[in-house]
Amino acid sequence: MKNRSKKIKSAKLQRLVRSKVLKAFPHLRKKDVSVALAGQQGPDIILSRTGKKLVGHNFEIKNQNRMSTVWKWYNQACKNTKLDGAVVMKSNTRAPLAVIDFDHFLDLIK
Repeated sequence: MKNRSKKIKSAKLQRLVRSKVLKAFPHLRKKDVSVALAGQQGPDIILSRTGKKLVGHNFEIKNQNRMSTVWKWYNQACKNTKLDGAVVMKSNTRAPLAVIDFDHFLDLIK
């Protein structure tokens, strides 16, 4: 994939995350949640002081096919159940991480 295509793909996901955060937190205005420019240091979703207090999370946006194994695990967690799926994964010397559906995550932090 060309570099320009990668940037467009990532920017599209950033805009989707921004839109969903604004919808989940109606008290926030558009200026409270902005998208970082390509190559900009820091978080991919930039929150105002108010946004940081309400949302309480820092977002790093990744839109890659290299994560297909995580998707397989997530699909396995969701298979044959009406419960929300969650993947708990760990690497040596690192703390465990949980992977859940983004909309479910927003419902939890509202």
